[in-house]
Amino acid sequence: MAIGASSVKTAGEETDDDTARAYPPQLRRRLGRADLRAVPAARRELRDLLRHWGRPGRSEIAELLTSELVTNALVHTDREAVLTAVVGPRGLRVEVRDFVARKPVVRGPAADEGTHGRGLILVQSLADAWGVRPHGVGKSVWFELGAEAA
Repeated sequence: MAIGASSVKTAGEETDDDTARAYPPQLRRRLGRADLRAVPAARRELRDLLRHWGRPGRSEIAELLTSELVTNALVHTDREAVLTAVVGPRGLRVEVRDFVARKPVVRGPAADEGTHGRGLILVQSLADAWGVRPHGVGKSVWFELGAEAA
């Protein structure tokens, strides 16, 4: 798949019911090195994936948190990244994998940072669960949202 290319597979697109159950609705997108144009594109693709998902407001929270993880990966690693979002029986899981081992730090914004420095605080506050998973090369930062939470 080319950089910036994405694929969205939804159960509704499948013709065989058994195949549809085997492949939950998902999004996978490669993010180009420092390509911040990928942030709004990722939000649009996630919005399409979540068109019929969850209670009102849940998909908007998912979009916000996804844009924070994508932005962090692109800005703080200066490398490519991969976004994966999967809608399963327990809800939504979004993961952004980058190729830098350095773990992200949750910190409050400094007075001179304007709107910067709040991304992981938003993820920590709004996600039902979140974390960092190390890989052989790099890490994944992920969050989960249940469809029915208030």
